[in-house]
Amino acid sequence: MLTGNSLLNTLVDELNELGLPNMAAELEKLYASPSFLEMDRLTLVSELISPEYRDKVSKRINNRLRSAKLIGCPAELGNCMDSKEREYLPSGIPQMLSSMDFILKGFNICILGASDTGKTYLAKAIGIKACTDYRVGYFHCEELLESLSAQKQLDYGRYERKMSGLLKQDLVILDDFLLHTIMNEAEIKILFALLEGRAERQKSTIICSQRAPENWKPMIMNDEISANAIVKRATRHYTVMINRR
Repeated sequence: MLTGNSLLNTLVDELNELGLPNMAAELEKLYASPSFLEMDRLTLVSELISPEYRDKVSKRINNRLRSAKLIGCPAELGNCMDSKEREYLPSGIPQMLSSMDFILKGFNICILGASDTGKTYLAKAIGIKACTDYRVGYFHCEELLESLSAQKQLDYGRYERKMSGLLKQDLVILDDFLLHTIMNEAEIKILFALLEGRAERQKSTIICSQRAPENWKPMIMNDEISANAIVKRATRHYTVMINRR
C-alpha cells in the first residue's frame, strides 16, 4: 500500500489525468501545510474542491460571455445610477433589474433614450451579470436581421438552426432597434418570428431604441399587421427611460 509522498504523487498524477489540475495543485499545497494533519475531513474535502469549482465556474461564465459577444466588456450595473449626466426612469430601475428576476419571469425590457445616453451600456451590464446563470446573446438588430435573411435564402437549414438557438437563449439583447426603416419583407417576418417565438417560450428580450414605441410602426413598411404585432410583443412588461440632465 502506498503511503506518504508516494501516495501523494500517485494521487496528484491521477487528478491531473482526470483533468483536475487545480485540485492536484491544492492537494500538494495542503499536504505541505503544517496544519494538514489537524484538518477535519470535511474541511479537507472543501479545500480540495473549491479551487476546481471556482475555475470551472469562471470558465463557464467566460464561455457564456464570449458566446454573447460580451467578453472583455467593461460595463457594470453598479455604474448605472442617477448622476449629473443622466437619470433612469422609473427611479431605481437598474437596481431592481439587477436581481435578474425578470429573466425567470420571461419579461421583456425596452430601454429608451436619445443617442449616447447609456442605453447600450445598461443593456450590456445586465447581459454581463446575467451570464453568471443564463445563456445570453447580444446583437445589433439590423445586422442580425440582415444576416438571418441572407441565411434563410442561401441555407434554410442553417437559418432554422440559428433561429432555434436564438429562441432558446434565456436573454437576447437587440441593440439599435429600428434605427433605420425596415423595407425588406423577409426581415420584417423574421423579426416577428423572433419576438413571437421568444414570447411563446417566455424568454426575455431587451430592446434598446432611440425612438419611442409610438414611432416604431412607420419604421416597419408595407406590413401594418406585422408592425402592430411587433410593437405589441416588444413593449410588454418593463420600460426604462434614460434622460440626459
